[in-house]
Amino acid sequence: MDALLSPAIGTVLWTSIAFLVVLFLLKKMAWKPILKALNEREESIEKSLKEAEKAREDMANLNADNERLLKEARIERDKVLQEARGMGDQMIAEAKAAARVEADKMIENARVAIENEKNSAMVELKNQVATLSLEIAEKVVKERLSDQGEQEKLVAVLMQDVDLN
Repeated sequence: MDALLSPAIGTVLWTSIAFLVVLFLLKKMAWKPILKALNEREESIEKSLKEAEKAREDMANLNADNERLLKEARIERDKVLQEARGMGDQMIAEAKAAARVEADKMIENARVAIENEKNSAMVELKNQVATLSLEIAEKVVKERLSDQGEQEKLVAVLMQDVDLN
């Protein structure tokens, strides 16, 4: 049993030679392609990582650009709304001013019309008063002058008032 546990020198020698031959063959034929494949894989992974980092930076830049564009759009929207409000306020103010001017014109026209009507009524009233006064005077004069004595007395009074000089 001890013979099975202790290695024979010949077996160790031939096993070592076989290992070295396999190692030499692997180094010449397989080691370079395996290392080449590993290097290519490593370069591919590094390239993918760089591309992923670049894509992440591009996305960050795009997000920043989008935020900037959004901010500019909001500013522009606020500006347009403010201008629209200003124009609306201006239009309202102009409409109020135009309505005020129109109302003032209408009031002035009404005043002029009222003044004209008043003057017309005053003229007509004066004419009627004059007509009535003449009619009353005529009746009074006719009544007073119907008597001969009254006529002579009136002529005498009028003659005294007249200055013949």
